[in-house]
Amino acid sequence: MYNKTAPIEVNGRTYAWPEKPLVVICVDGSQPAYIEEAIKAGVMPFTAKMLANGADLRADCVIPSFTNPNNLSIVTGRPPAVHGICGNFILDPDTGEEVMMNDPKYLRADTIMKAFHNAGASVAVVTAKDKLRTLLGHGLDFTSGRAISFSSEKSDQVSLKQNGIEDVLSMVGLPLPSVYSADLSEFLFAAGVKLLESRRPDLMYLSTTDYVQHKYAPGSDGANSFYAMMDGYWAKLSELGATLAITADHGMNAKHLDDSQPNVIYLQDILDDWLDEDVTRVILPITDPYVVHHGALGGYATVYLPESVDCDDLCTKIATMDGIEVALTNAQACERFELPPELVGDLVIVSTSNTALGTSPDRHDLSGLNEPLRSHGGISEQTVPLLFSAPVSAGHDQGRLRNFDIFNIALNHLQI
Repeated sequence: MYNKTAPIEVNGRTYAWPEKPLVVICVDGSQPAYIEEAIKAGVMPFTAKMLANGADLRADCVIPSFTNPNNLSIVTGRPPAVHGICGNFILDPDTGEEVMMNDPKYLRADTIMKAFHNAGASVAVVTAKDKLRTLLGHGLDFTSGRAISFSSEKSDQVSLKQNGIEDVLSMVGLPLPSVYSADLSEFLFAAGVKLLESRRPDLMYLSTTDYVQHKYAPGSDGANSFYAMMDGYWAKLSELGATLAITADHGMNAKHLDDSQPNVIYLQDILDDWLDEDVTRVILPITDPYVVHHGALGGYATVYLPESVDCDDLCTKIATMDGIEVALTNAQACERFELPPELVGDLVIVSTSNTALGTSPDRHDLSGLNEPLRSHGGISEQTVPLLFSAPVSAGHDQGRLRNFDIFNIALNHLQI
């Protein structure tokens, strides 16, 4: 028998059971201005009313401000130094190969979803892109009848064994969406509504794609249309009796010149010029299978150096370059950003808000950039919304809030 009243302990934090279904939403790439401008434009009436009666807070996301590190921080309640996922893409220290960080072998901590599921809860995880599904759903027993995990991207390929559900397309009533579309995110919200109606999970996690935010600035017609769509689904989730908790994995900034060309520092070329070719190795952790809308250009890079190179001197030299916000040694970066040292290069480079970092021009396919470059990864994309459909309890010491505090506040500190 399960005790659905005993607090759940995971990764050094304790969580109370939800009094009613909790839906935690990660809106990929959404700095606060997107919602603020959409509310001003009158296209998010439910959200405006929700925030007037709930909580409208701000938080810092994890640096690097990329998808994988932040989603895993949100669902574990801890920074990458604890859960291990420090990029979308890394240099594997065991093999020396550049690999996607999608394999659960890199995950060092249980998720909150798994801990509640092990205690008897019904849980559901729906992501836009499939790259997150195996990490977010890791450890769930899909044969139990109490766990579901699938992506919009591959919702036509689900099975009871792998996902805990069958025939998602029929359930949702929408066609399989393109991975490069706003429809990818709409599909997961439609799925969330159907799951809440039919399965009513205790905890549900919905994570969108930032396709729209890479293309459209806050307040633009394209952005407002997308946020209006989300507002409608959030209203439906609320009407079905769920508590809503909403944050983002990172923000987004324009990183282009006045002529709309990308504003890029190509680090590998610069270091090759300074130190000769094949001396250093630049890794861009933004890299993932979906590079059409950013060309693998972001605001954060790591650099691997041989012992013959003076790390401190090179760090100081890079820090003086225009467009660089900060250059740190491994130890400095891992302490400041709470990262696992063995999975981070000898240097960490972060660009300013209007500048992107690349390797060499010939390594970046920018043919899919139909709009001026907007991207993320740096400190300038760290501020994100932290929103709740109920007010935060009086006396709760908020201090510095992080996006990975969302489950703690939603389960332990709301006046529901």
